[in-house]
Amino acid sequence: MMSQRRGIHLDQSELLCTKGCGFYGNTGWQGLCSKCWREENQREKQNQIKEDWALAERLQKEEEEAYTSRNQKAQSQPTITPFGKFVERKLRKSQSNTVTKFFTPSSKTPPKKDSPFDAHSSSSPSSSTSRHSSVDSDHATREFIDFLKPLKSGREIFKQCRAFTESMVYKRDMAADELSECVQDFYQNLSDRLHTQFKGSSDHVESVMDEVEKYMMTRLYKEVFCPETTDDEKKDLAIQKRIRALHWVTIEMLCVPVEEEIAEVSDSVVKAITDVIEMDSKRVPKEKLSCITRCSKHIFNAIKISKKEAASADDFLPTLIYIVLKANPPRLQSNIQYITRFSNPSRLMTGEDGYYFTNLCCAVAFIEKLDGQSLNLSSEEFDHYMSGQASPPWPQPGGATSSSPGSPALSQVHKGLDLLTGLGQRQERVLEDARQLESDLIDWTDEVEQKVQNVLESFPPETETPAPPTASGTAVSAASAIDSDNVENEHLPPPLTPQVFAG
Repeated sequence: MMSQRRGIHLDQSELLCTKGCGFYGNTGWQGLCSKCWREENQREKQNQIKEDWALAERLQKEEEEAYTSRNQKAQSQPTITPFGKFVERKLRKSQSNTVTKFFTPSSKTPPKKDSPFDAHSSSSPSSSTSRHSSVDSDHATREFIDFLKPLKSGREIFKQCRAFTESMVYKRDMAADELSECVQDFYQNLSDRLHTQFKGSSDHVESVMDEVEKYMMTRLYKEVFCPETTDDEKKDLAIQKRIRALHWVTIEMLCVPVEEEIAEVSDSVVKAITDVIEMDSKRVPKEKLSCITRCSKHIFNAIKISKKEAASADDFLPTLIYIVLKANPPRLQSNIQYITRFSNPSRLMTGEDGYYFTNLCCAVAFIEKLDGQSLNLSSEEFDHYMSGQASPPWPQPGGATSSSPGSPALSQVHKGLDLLTGLGQRQERVLEDARQLESDLIDWTDEVEQKVQNVLESFPPETETPAPPTASGTAVSAASAIDSDNVENEHLPPPLTPQVFAG
């Protein structure tokens, strides 16, 4: 690991809109705030419309020239057949509808059974998911009606919101950006009317808009969250796989000023992880943002307890990155895109919700581009850790942590890991020695065989030809050959001599 440690730093100006309007920017909008992004988007659309009109006019001019040419040829003929008149009428009709067809989108009306939004029709209407969605929608509708009852224009607001949500069912095949633009336009128009009605009472307008967002997004959640026309699901799988591959990243690598051995700090870390995971279970953008805000406040609390002083922005971002890596929230990119597209724009541009959400987007972007230099590691170490060929060394528990209640178990875990690491190293050495011994034995055998071969080549064996045996010596040699096997003949007594007695 590199000796010079470098923490993660993000200038606060980088969180703001790149247009310099002072609002918080968003990575999904190329660093722009929602207001500047919509203006830029509208400008691009106007340019595209002008280009389309120019193309349409050119096509119409070419068609008119072709039609004039055909008319001249037809007039040169003596008579016009009825079929020729029919073709002429078709050509005129085609000419009059050229521009209209060029700009008119194809209108695909869904089947009759899918039109009522309150029916919540789907491929499996009896599923538990559909029932749960229906219950949530009914509950949101009742709460919205109860909220609007005291308002003078409550009935009109409810009619507009209900009509808009029902019209969105017919737009389910539209691109996600177009759906977002429809919702944002409705928010903007309704907000402008409310400001006129309430004569600039911003707090009252914001409370009404919060309820409008809750009612509309609860009913539209299934239609607009992670739509099939986007690659949100693919991005979810990519970031989830990326975070799993970074499971080895430690607090020390990110320079996170948090002491997890302290019980209160550990509790705050667990709560922060729980809140960022809980974000996926919410349906309303405001509720998802509330989960992010609670998570961030738990992070600030953990840093404050660990450092015994107020946390800074430079401490917050690395800790947020660490929390995201530990939590690996489900459908992270889909939730970020959902908030970006359908949240009340004023909430993302200012306030603590917008600040914390912008930091979360920066944390996700950092994780996607994480490399060895960001973690104070060399490229070789980073590649080895990512591929699983090696694991980073565990930090030794210091004296300050030994007094904490959880330190004995943590120390035991560290000792066990160190023991396993030592055993692995010893096993590698034993295997290396065994391989070396095997190689030495093979070399020694080859060397001995070579020496024997050299001796045999230097001193070839001599073979003597035996002399042919004679006739007289055959018996003697045979006897000697027989007696030669008896090595103990010298120790035998002399043979007995027969004696003759006179009788």
